[in-house]
Order: sequence, then C-alpha cells, then structure tokens
Amino acid sequence: MDREMMSRLVDKTIRVDRGGPESRIGKLLAVFEDYFVLLTESDGVVYYTTNHIKSITESSKDIMKFGIKVPKKLDYKTADNFHKLLESIRFQWIKINRGGSESLEGVLSDANKNYASLIVNEEVVRFSMKHIRNISYGLKVENTKIDSSENCNNND
Repeated sequence: MDREMMSRLVDKTIRVDRGGPESRIGKLLAVFEDYFVLLTESDGVVYYTTNHIKSITESSKDIMKFGIKVPKKLDYKTADNFHKLLESIRFQWIKINRGGSESLEGVLSDANKNYASLIVNEEVVRFSMKHIRNISYGLKVENTKIDSSENCNNND
C-alpha cells in the first residue's frame, strides 16, 4: 500500500483486507516506511507490514463499527521501519500473524533483515521477514463501548 494514501487515513476507522484470518477493522494510528499501526477491538494494537495488504476499505458514510474510545495518550511502539520496530520489542511476548496456520505466539528473541526468531516453549522458531504479515505485543485498550447515553453524560 502507498504510504501517502495511507497517511490520509490516519485517525479514521478502516478495514484491512476484505476477509480472511488477517482482516481487521480498527482505527489507523500511524503510517511508517513499510508498516502501519492499527488499533483493533479484539487484538489491541496491531502492526501490519504494507507489502502483504491487498486492500484498505474506508466507509464513505463513516459507518464502520469501532467500539473503543481511543485514549488521548495511547502509548505504542514506533520505529522508522518494520525491522527497527522488531528490534525495539526484543524479549517481549508477541503474536505473529493474527490468524491462520502461520499464527504463532512467543518471546521475540532476535530480529534482523532476513528473519525474526521466536522462543515458543522449548523451541526457537525463525520466521522469514517477508512472510510476517502483522504482529502484536500485548498492548490492549480497555474495551469501553461507546454508546449514546455515555456521550450524553460526557456533554453535561
């Protein structure tokens, strides 16, 4: 996906891909060289590599449902590119690829331009960087549903 086009969608609710195990709806938080940051209801903050994205959907009537109130100072990791992002979260518990048979959770032990290593139980699993679609590392926002009565109370 084109970085300039994606940058225009920051702070909007979008759908990544049209379906399948990697498809998610969420608030686009930031766009970087080769990845973007999406806040989702079920998975928290997810980092998507742009080279695997087939489509981005934005509702022309802003009707995509996103039931999380985004904190004003949501603290999440950023880096110039995906490789540097992985380096910054070494030794964190992460999940690689949200769904499907290549989804895996463990401790990120190493990351370089060719692969990322995950410690899973008593194994070291190396993922080719070009096959990592997305990652998350435990940062979630408390799921406070937004409803009309809450909005009325906040306006008083």
